[in-house]
Amino acid sequence: MLSINQDKRLWFIELIAWWEGRITSSHLIRQFGISRTQAQNDIAHYQSLLPDNLQYHASHKGFLPQQGFVKTYINGDVVEYLNWISHQDAITDISTALPYTTLALPKRQVSADIIRVLVCAIRQQRRVEVDYVSVTNPDRQGRIIVPHHFVSTGLRWHLRAFCEKSQQYRDFVLSRFRGQPDLLNKTDISAAKDIGWHTQLSLTFKPDPRLSPAQQDVIAQDYQMQRGQLSLQTRACLAQYLLQEMQVNIRDINISPEAQQLVLSNIDAVKPWLFEEKS
Repeated sequence: MLSINQDKRLWFIELIAWWEGRITSSHLIRQFGISRTQAQNDIAHYQSLLPDNLQYHASHKGFLPQQGFVKTYINGDVVEYLNWISHQDAITDISTALPYTTLALPKRQVSADIIRVLVCAIRQQRRVEVDYVSVTNPDRQGRIIVPHHFVSTGLRWHLRAFCEKSQQYRDFVLSRFRGQPDLLNKTDISAAKDIGWHTQLSLTFKPDPRLSPAQQDVIAQDYQMQRGQLSLQTRACLAQYLLQEMQVNIRDINISPEAQQLVLSNIDAVKPWLFEEKS
């Protein structure tokens, strides 16, 4: 019988091989802090259990998934891989868990084939030709992008990428890619020149002043505010998403204070980074 740690490592081997197209002992060493010998033994053990899934390729210096790969330890859901990226535990020890439940939020359809190509493009710093739709442009539009990060905004996942069409770094909703993307050549374009990504912005929140002093105190205690304020750091290009997560609307002042609860104190500093304010 496998231990929980061994089972986690087999899950990890399968996860990386399936989604990233290559697994090495170095992946396991970095993830679990184990010795190289143990990592090699884990891969060998996985191969003994599922001999047709992985094959070593000297040219790639690693084990690659084979045709007919059978997913045994992973469920193959895109969310499983994205949760691992965001450092959420995809496998947990339930022996010490307390009873809890979660909201049944809607899943956004994201193609596994699209994700695998985007992962490869990020790892290898390559251009990708994609078809993309949006509410503004519901018809497919071809674009060439250079992705550099996946971004979780709470309810959905985005891709941060340089768009050659607009000549800007932009966010793309993962569920809005269509068809099969084409992996192109390597490029010098990278996250290094993404000003919005590297600019740190502080958003300062306070209780809605329309609330009574007692109500404001409740909100201040909720967020452990210091001197009646809560400051949150974020990348400038993600400021809009943070406002949405905090349920703060800086444009509609008619929302009831009991519903909004918080207001943004430093609007002038934040506004230039919001979508509607940018050209």
